[in-house]
Amino acid sequence: MIDRLTSPKTIKYIMEKYNFQFSKRFGQNFIIDENVLDRIVDGAGITKEDHVLEIGPGIGVMTNALCEASGKVVSVEIDRSLIPVLDETVGHHDNLTIICDDILKVDLKALFETHFKEKSPKLVANLPYYVTTPIIMKFLEERVPVTDLVIMIQKEVADRIMASPSTKDYGALSVAVQYFTEPSIVTRVSRGSFMPSPNVDSTVIRLNVRKAPPVELLDEKTFFSTVKDGFGKRRKTLLNALTGGFLGLDRDEARKALAIAEIEERTRGEALGMEEFARLSNAIFTIKKGR
Repeated sequence: MIDRLTSPKTIKYIMEKYNFQFSKRFGQNFIIDENVLDRIVDGAGITKEDHVLEIGPGIGVMTNALCEASGKVVSVEIDRSLIPVLDETVGHHDNLTIICDDILKVDLKALFETHFKEKSPKLVANLPYYVTTPIIMKFLEERVPVTDLVIMIQKEVADRIMASPSTKDYGALSVAVQYFTEPSIVTRVSRGSFMPSPNVDSTVIRLNVRKAPPVELLDEKTFFSTVKDGFGKRRKTLLNALTGGFLGLDRDEARKALAIAEIEERTRGEALGMEEFARLSNAIFTIKKGR
């Protein structure tokens, strides 16, 4: 067992011992600030009653804190070269299972049936920036039974997730994540809290998964297509954005849908809130169904 995994000296020792090199391909940046770990565990509200799914344990910095705080941890690591490192750094925890795999390719249903059974875990992860959105949306769209996603992500992505209508950061990601979850900021993390230091600052965000959607929809697929069309041409009015978009509406149908939803034709998609997108998508679904 190696102590003080947040120490740069310890990380350098591990790198030399295991001939390990940081991988840009996997977006590896290890936490060297213990205060950040405390804020993540506290922000996630983790207790011994909780089970945790961790993505990207790295050398086990956060894994160690999660094992000490929770009842069970399952960590999924894509980098095979880190498995022997994890065996040494956190292998002593009897409540830990390490899986070497790509979380984007894992059969999540099988993983949950095997390791969590009837217990819904919390997802905790220091996500590589390049796969942040795909991982978030995979868990939300597949409706994986997690209660919360507590994730360290690029500050700009967190700002987009938290954004409100008519702001520069507001977009399709804002609507999608807020549809599935209630997001909140846990803490901001400076680039100096990592080794190696990334070029951007990070944010730990908590996504509390909703038990029911915040709006009533006639068809969820139509809703997300409406959102996609609405933001597909940001500088265009909704009448123009909906005409010939992913939904396949002609101009008359787009005008009719906007009228039914009581939305002005010259409105732009970034001005619509969740309720308005819901009204518009329900109108579109009704029009398409009546063709």
